[in-house]
Amino acid sequence: MTAQSDLSMKTDDVLRVELEVFRAEHRDLDEAIRALGERATADQLTLQRLKKRKLRLKDRIAAIEDRLTPDIIA
Repeated sequence: MTAQSDLSMKTDDVLRVELEVFRAEHRDLDEAIRALGERATADQLTLQRLKKRKLRLKDRIAAIEDRLTPDIIA
């Protein structure tokens, strides 16, 4: 099942809850990346994986926001 079809099967209320969860996780990852990056002995592989996960979350957040925002015809 693709992420898009997964979104179409969920109610707006469920999507709003998921959106808040994903936003919180995105903030947590941002803090973890910043803390890890400040360490002189930062594990670059772990840092790269965290950044990729953060980007995937950003894409999910954008997809949910698009679904929840009504289309406005100008």
